[in-house]
Amino acid sequence: MTPPGADDRPTARIDPVPAAVRPDTVRGGPHQGPKLLADEFHLLAHDDQTGKPRLHGAATNYGIAAALLGELASAGKVTFDRGRLWVRDTRPPDDWLQHLVLARLVAEPQHTATRTWLAFLAETVPEQVAERLWQAGKVAPQQHRRLLRATTVYVPTNTNVAAWSWARLSTLLRDHKQLNPFDLALMGIANSCGLGGFVLDGARASVHADLRRQLEEAPQPMRELLADLDTAVGSAVLSHRT
Repeated sequence: MTPPGADDRPTARIDPVPAAVRPDTVRGGPHQGPKLLADEFHLLAHDDQTGKPRLHGAATNYGIAAALLGELASAGKVTFDRGRLWVRDTRPPDDWLQHLVLARLVAEPQHTATRTWLAFLAETVPEQVAERLWQAGKVAPQQHRRLLRATTVYVPTNTNVAAWSWARLSTLLRDHKQLNPFDLALMGIANSCGLGGFVLDGARASVHADLRRQLEEAPQPMRELLADLDTAVGSAVLSHRT
C-alpha cells in the first residue's frame, strides 16, 4: 500500500551538509551537547552493543523522521494539526540537521501533509542522524560486507550511554512516574514503531495502562504527530509484507 500523498511527496533529496552549516568542531565524548530526540530514538531502536536494528527498517526510519520533526516542534519551529504540518518560525535552528530539514519545509510550502513529510524524511535523514551521533562521539561506523553488498552499522561507543534511553523510560514507567515532555515524545514514538514491548517487557498491565493515559493526555500537536506516525508505520509494514 502507498500512503496517501506519497506520489505527491517532495522529490528533492536533502543534500549533503554544506560547509557553512556543518560543524567543523572535533567530535566530542558521548555526553557532548543537549539531548536530541532523533538521536535518542536511533539509540533506542538499535542494539546498545552491536548497533543492529531492533525493528523492521521502515519502522526505524519512520521513527527517526518523526523524532526529527519532534525536535523542530519542541523548538517552536513547526506544529501539527489535523494531519497537516505547519511552519511557525523560519529562523534557522543552531543544529545543522534541524537547519537542513526546516529549510526543506520552508522551500516546499505546497506540501503540508504530515505523512508526506514523514515518508520523505524516512528516506533521507536516518543516515544523517547517524552521522550526527558519530559527530557527537556516541557511535562509530563499521562496514559489514555480505556477498556483493556492503552495509554500515553504527556501533555505540559506550554501551551505558546507548542503553540509557530505554533503561530510563522502563524504570520511570514501571515506577508510575509522569514522563517529562522529551521522554513522553520519545516513548510515544517508540511505542508507535513497535518498541513499546521491548521497553516494557514483562511489565504489569497497570504500567501499560498508565502509558496509554499519559499519551492520551499529551499536548495535541504531539498526539497529532503520533497518530500520523501510527498510520505511516502500519502502511509501510503492511506494504513490506504484501
